[in-house]
Amino acid sequence: MRVLPPGRLSYGMQLPVQSQSSLYAEPWEAAAGPADLLALARAADRLGFAYLAVCDHVAIPRRLAGAMGTVWYDPVATLGALAAATERVRLLSHVAVAALRHPLLNAKQYATLDHLSGGRLILGVGAGHVREEFDALGVDFAARGPLLDESIDALKALLGPEEFPAFHGERFTFSGLAVAPRPVQTPRPPLWVGGSSPAAVRRAAYRGDGWLPQGDPRELLPGRLARLRALREEAARQDPGCAEPLEIGAITEPLYVGEPGWEVGRRTLTGAPDRLAASLRAYADMRVDQIQVRFRSRGRAELLDQMAAFAADVAPHLGD
Repeated sequence: MRVLPPGRLSYGMQLPVQSQSSLYAEPWEAAAGPADLLALARAADRLGFAYLAVCDHVAIPRRLAGAMGTVWYDPVATLGALAAATERVRLLSHVAVAALRHPLLNAKQYATLDHLSGGRLILGVGAGHVREEFDALGVDFAARGPLLDESIDALKALLGPEEFPAFHGERFTFSGLAVAPRPVQTPRPPLWVGGSSPAAVRRAAYRGDGWLPQGDPRELLPGRLARLRALREEAARQDPGCAEPLEIGAITEPLYVGEPGWEVGRRTLTGAPDRLAASLRAYADMRVDQIQVRFRSRGRAELLDQMAAFAADVAPHLGD
C-alpha cells in the first residue's frame, strides 16, 4: 500500500511548536502557538511537502521534563485542525503510541481524521518509551511490544473495508460493532511503523506498510535497511499481504539552505542548494522513499524562508 509518488525522493517534515523537546526545539518555539502552526502547515501544503508529522505523548513525567519539555500537542486534534487549513499535504502521526489506547478508540479517531481530510491520513505507530504514561493509564509497560503488535492487527481490520469489522486476539476482541464514519482511503489508510530497535524493525517488516526510523545516523542506515528488506522478504513468503515493498523513510541531519551567519551546530548540513541536494541524494541511493527534514531557524519568518528555499532550489535536484 504505497502512497508516495514512485521514482523520486519525497520530503516531509515534523512540525515545530507542537513538540518542544530541548533536543531539537528552537528557542522561538516556546512563545509560538496555533497561528504559527497554521502558517507553517499552509506553506508546506503549497510548497510540495509530502506530509506534516505530529508526535504523541499524553503526559511527561518530571524526571524527563528537562530533556523532553512538557509541550506535546495531541496528534489527532492538531492534525484535524491542520486538515481544515490545507488541501493536499498528507497528515502523519509520527508516531502515535497506539498501545496507550484501545484499538477501537484509535480507529474512531483516525478514521474520522481520514474522513474529514479527504483521505490524507498516514497512521504512524510506535511502542512508546515513557513508563509513567503507561502506568498512569493502566497499561502494562513491559507488554507494550505485544500490545502494539496486536493493536496493529486490530487497526488493520478496523480501518479496512468492513463497516462491522471483527477481530479476535489475546487482548482485544470485538465483532458486530460499526465504526463510522469510514476512512476515505481504500482498502484502508497506510500504516507505517516507527522505531529502530530490532523489535521495531521486525514489526515494520511483518506488519507495516512503511518504516519510520527514529533518527538513525546516516552511516547506520545501510545495515538497518538490509535487515529490514531481508525480513520483509521473509514476511512475504509467509503472508501475501507483505509482498509489496515497504515505503521507507529517513530523518535527515538538520538543514540550513545557504550560509547561516549564525551558529547552527556542527551536525547541520549547510551551503548552496546543489551541495545540499548532492548530500541528500545519498538517501535515494539507499533506496529510501522519503526523507523527513528539519530546518534550523530563529523564528517563523526564517523557517518559512528555509522551507521555500528548499522546495524551490533543493528538492527539484533530489532525483538528479
